[in-house]
Amino acid sequence: MSVPANVPILTSEAMRAAEAACAASGVSLSELMDRAGAAIADIAWRMAAGSPILILCGPGNNGGDGYVAARLLAERGAEVRVAALADPATELARAARALWTGAVEPLDRDLAPAALIVDALFGVGLSRPLPYELIENLQSLAGRRVLAVDVPSGVASDGVRDWSPPLPADVTVALGALKPAHVLLPTAPHCGQVLLARIGIDAGGTMRTLPSVSSTKPDVAAHKFSRGMVLVRAGPMPGAAGLASAAALRAGAGYVVLSGSDHAPFSAIIAEDGAGYADRLGDARIGAVIVGPGYPVSDALDDDVMAALDAGKPLVLDAAAIAAALPRLHQLDGAVPAILTPHEGEFARAFPGLSGSKIDRALAAAAFAQAVVVYKGADTIIAAPDGRVVAAWPGSPWLATAGTGDVLAGACGAMLARGGDAFDAAVAAVGWHIARAARIGPGLVADDLVADDLVRECND
Repeated sequence: MSVPANVPILTSEAMRAAEAACAASGVSLSELMDRAGAAIADIAWRMAAGSPILILCGPGNNGGDGYVAARLLAERGAEVRVAALADPATELARAARALWTGAVEPLDRDLAPAALIVDALFGVGLSRPLPYELIENLQSLAGRRVLAVDVPSGVASDGVRDWSPPLPADVTVALGALKPAHVLLPTAPHCGQVLLARIGIDAGGTMRTLPSVSSTKPDVAAHKFSRGMVLVRAGPMPGAAGLASAAALRAGAGYVVLSGSDHAPFSAIIAEDGAGYADRLGDARIGAVIVGPGYPVSDALDDDVMAALDAGKPLVLDAAAIAAALPRLHQLDGAVPAILTPHEGEFARAFPGLSGSKIDRALAAAAFAQAVVVYKGADTIIAAPDGRVVAAWPGSPWLATAGTGDVLAGACGAMLARGGDAFDAAVAAVGWHIARAARIGPGLVADDLVADDLVRECND
């Protein structure tokens, strides 16, 4: 399962608007369909490698794309068949069907399979569960390689849900832009490898996939404070704050102070008595403060969060510190740059009652908090109050272990302490986190993410 890096994501509504804008600019929808069909045919040709191809066409424009692909594959000499769920129901689909000179079989349980199945049944147009009879017919094709057009049948393109059982794809070709279904659970695993076909639609917008990780070297005139000074506030479980402080240093901070713990994971980290926390908050060199790792709900947590907010320093808030800070953050209306890093349970406690996809909920939370939200999980979503979204799918399943969230908080602190945009800092931190986990793989524990041997490997 994979998606291309740093490419646009459009909801079904945004996709229809982009198609309409394209048509208004002089590129007809018929031409877009021809381009889509050509992209599908190219990928199907490579996947089939000379084997027979069966294209399943629905009644809408997704089916029209399938008819175009069938015609182009036949012209190349491919052994291609078409099976239709129903007669074309749109003008574009009818025109595409008219140019296909081969037979059209009914999509029923007697349909003979082929080595490669091209699923052009519904795409982004699906708005309800598949009929039971169709599910049975599709299940009869199981075990063959499947290329889905835009999204697999049985999957809602906006990623809110899947209507089980969908027809899972080995490869999905996204037309014009990725869709939320490609990057969100529970739908993304059904899409397999996602490829983007750039068919000439202006897919500019506010949602993208995670960019490729690039290592940024310090400026030649850099010093430890210009690289960013991070203050980590330890709670009753100081090991979590220790992980956050170690991660901040590994992620590029030049100076890290661990307040409230008598043991620092590295000699380069300054461990201080917690009594000096208020004084440290007044240090003008501090570029970011991290509160929350290993710090359960308590009056002490509330006091430490309020002190950090009063100091006006850029903040990373994790775990219980998120809900503790929310009322004040909302009142500050973005005056204090902040990154919130909740997992599913923490998000539900801090932002109850939100609905829609994970992207919708992350955006609503970011708008309320006036802060960047890193909604963690296998399908991590980074959302900004201004509507920007980055989807980090797939992450690394090896990060599903205790303490890795504390490491992410530390990386966010390091990126934020450099100055600049909090959203960009969060995106960089999530990319750093996933890349390090990918290098370690099986057996990963949170401490490995900040270990010395990994640093040497990264520098080799």
